[in-house]
Amino acid sequence: MRISDTSDSLLPEARELLSLAIAAGAEEAEVYGMASLSYAIDLRRAQVELASQSLHRGLGLRAVVSGAVGFSSTSDMSLLASVARSAVQSARARGSDPAWRGFPRPERVTQPENIFDPRLAEAGAEECLELAEGLVAGCSDVAGAEPVSGGLACASGSGFIINSWGLEMEEAGTLMQASMEAIARGADVATGSEFSISRRLEPSLEEVGRSAAEMARSSLGGGKAESGTFDVLLRPQAVAELLESTLIPALLADNVQKGRSALASRRGDMIASERLVIVDDGLLAGGIDSSAFDGEGVPSQKTVLVDGGILQGYLYDSYAAGKDSVRSTGNAMRSGYTAVPRVGARNFIVSSSESCNLLEETRGYAVSGLIGAHTANAISGDFSVEARNAFAISPGEQGRPIRSLMLAGNIFHLLKEIEVGRDVRSVGSIVTPTVKLRMKVVGS
Repeated sequence: MRISDTSDSLLPEARELLSLAIAAGAEEAEVYGMASLSYAIDLRRAQVELASQSLHRGLGLRAVVSGAVGFSSTSDMSLLASVARSAVQSARARGSDPAWRGFPRPERVTQPENIFDPRLAEAGAEECLELAEGLVAGCSDVAGAEPVSGGLACASGSGFIINSWGLEMEEAGTLMQASMEAIARGADVATGSEFSISRRLEPSLEEVGRSAAEMARSSLGGGKAESGTFDVLLRPQAVAELLESTLIPALLADNVQKGRSALASRRGDMIASERLVIVDDGLLAGGIDSSAFDGEGVPSQKTVLVDGGILQGYLYDSYAAGKDSVRSTGNAMRSGYTAVPRVGARNFIVSSSESCNLLEETRGYAVSGLIGAHTANAISGDFSVEARNAFAISPGEQGRPIRSLMLAGNIFHLLKEIEVGRDVRSVGSIVTPTVKLRMKVVGS
């Protein structure tokens, strides 16, 4: 089976489910459907540990009664009547919600570029296995290093949304992900990792494996770090890990409305360096979370969040937008047909009006990744994390590997002096270069 050989469209069943929900008593209804096929290769050392094929196909129904939303889902198309009754009963059990403003009405959308690659849609198990072998080969080519674990996933599918206001949208997409964890042995032992994520078929993954091995080898012989307050360069992966657990939650409108954001009532305030620019772009060409529409059918758009360090606004889905009497920014996110939409970032892009080559100018530490970023306090912005693959750096000198390093600070304080580099990279749906932050460092 090829990735493009997904099942026939579920639109006829979705239309039937929509009608059944209205007949069961729903005042409004919405059906989200998806069909996707993926191949996954799991690597253990230099061997394929598991090769699997997964087909996901199903419908999720939201039914509204007196403003209350009930939800039910199924992958069995013989259960549509039961799903409709369940969603309506769930809505009735919740009681009236005066904040509900309704499902979106149909609007014209813009199709983002490069989110579907027919070559990736046609890829099969053999192509995926060859790419996984390239991961291992690239890693094994680096003397003194060897693969520990890794994997590859290739997926293609389509998703659609219809609702009782006549909205009907469908779109196809592809995605390819790969990662490698390597180990190097010398006087001590060190690890390194690398990844790739793309909407297109990559011709080779050897460089991913090679980069993981070189990171592991360069981290051998780690010394002790000096403690204190230093300039720290966070590489793109580390930036993404930190922002995902600190800044991004503070920009979601539902958190703002619930008093769970330090940025509530700060619109128009200077919250960061005057050089900082942050946008969320659901239409980014080739973006990992790019789509013509969001998880409710609202047209995707580019939303400026921070410009010149000034907070411009927040990210909204339809429900949060209705509570603030504003328009949705197209940021309703779906994790699948079995889940209701939630407010989330699409392609979260960090940039600057004055980027620079940070490595040539910084004396302090460079950090490739973080451990424990998920433990950050998303409300206050406080964090304390462990650095992965950290190096002591000075202008004109080669970085010296550090054995152990802890970083601590508050993201909202650090943003005021942030400096932004030029090495832009997509880390999932977060697009960022290396950034420089001055923070507390604890070595051991």
